[in-house]
Amino acid sequence: MSLTATDAKPAADHHRRGALRPRALTSVRRRLSSRGLAAGYALGDTVAGLGLAVLLDGRGLIGIAALQLLCLHVIGAYSIVRGGAKRRLARIAVALAGAGALGHLVGLPGPISHVAAVGATPAARRLIERLTATGEAAVLGVFDDRHDRIPDQIGGVPVLGDLDDLIGHRLTPFVDRIIVAVPNTANARVAAMVERLAVLPNDIALLLDDDKDSARTSADRIAALPLARLSGHGASLGRTAAKRAQDLVVGTIALIVFAPVMALVALAIKLDSPGPVFFRQKRHGFHNEIILVWKFRSMRQEMADPTAARQVQVGDDRVTKVGRFIRRTSLDELPQLFNVLKGEMSLVGPRPHAVGMKTGSVESAALVAHYAHRHRMKPGMTGWAAIHGSRGPVDTPELVRERVRLDVEYIERQSFRLDLYIMAMTIPCLLGDRNTPR
Repeated sequence: MSLTATDAKPAADHHRRGALRPRALTSVRRRLSSRGLAAGYALGDTVAGLGLAVLLDGRGLIGIAALQLLCLHVIGAYSIVRGGAKRRLARIAVALAGAGALGHLVGLPGPISHVAAVGATPAARRLIERLTATGEAAVLGVFDDRHDRIPDQIGGVPVLGDLDDLIGHRLTPFVDRIIVAVPNTANARVAAMVERLAVLPNDIALLLDDDKDSARTSADRIAALPLARLSGHGASLGRTAAKRAQDLVVGTIALIVFAPVMALVALAIKLDSPGPVFFRQKRHGFHNEIILVWKFRSMRQEMADPTAARQVQVGDDRVTKVGRFIRRTSLDELPQLFNVLKGEMSLVGPRPHAVGMKTGSVESAALVAHYAHRHRMKPGMTGWAAIHGSRGPVDTPELVRERVRLDVEYIERQSFRLDLYIMAMTIPCLLGDRNTPR
């Protein structure tokens, strides 16, 4: 069989090129650009992976993200080559899955939920067994009003007391969700429990179980953990990440912009009166967590009131000269940017109140039944209440109720755009208010 001239030309070209030479040559400049593009992909993945872990406050996620990036480099995922797209995608999927499995094997902590069970029932035992087997959540304790007539532990989890003990327990701020594991046919008992637990900011869910002991019920219903939300604020993951990103970006910029002002304020405080520049106070944060909030010291050191037993009034003799100025301009709040960047506070949210703060002679939290609902979100440097005139001391029951009402209204309406609006309105509202003692 003889070759035509047309057929012979490709064969000759192939012979001159050699087996490995591509049909079209690429300049060194273009190939170096491709390597730069590959490096850009790797950098983007690094920033995205580690950044998301930081945004979600998941320390264990940082380790898993690092393992995934290492695996992607090992398999050559960032080399820009042609062909084999399906094969490359499969290798990437295996690398990501392998990194997650390796992270689990070496014990990197993940975002494990903490729950508390209400009701020492067979349903609670099955719930504990399910969560223990899967590792989906850690049950910190069981609470039941009949605790004096039931065992000291259920499924290896200790019975820590009754509902009143749960409401004031030191573990409650660390509980993501309270699960009522009482038969949902006991309507009156469930309603009474939920009413008593409504004073807490934690999510409350009802385990949908009829308390039958059949294997079918256990396998088909409890294994899937069918929960009905009864109260609480279920913020979406996307909204939570967006709010944290907003706090980090805007908070960092604000810290840089206000750094010279903060330095001048610190110098003025040191020259004005003896004592430290900063004042730290225990306040309630998300889910009633106790956090240390930073402020510039505005009172005389010997008259400091960390529990806010006496709220500031007009002409308060405890406030220094510099203190009056920084309180009136809210410059004393600027160090709370450190709380924001640390993740304990947000730029926008309900203002944090001091632990044990009193209105008159009564603890403020006792004046409103659902006072703790304002803790369903991180406290903020400014908030919906602040731009609506609820600033400064809450020294009457009416002011406490109005503050809580506005805070809960914000939590129900919170959005990225609303936060930007509140931040934009904060300075005009503060500068236009000369009557509120601060």
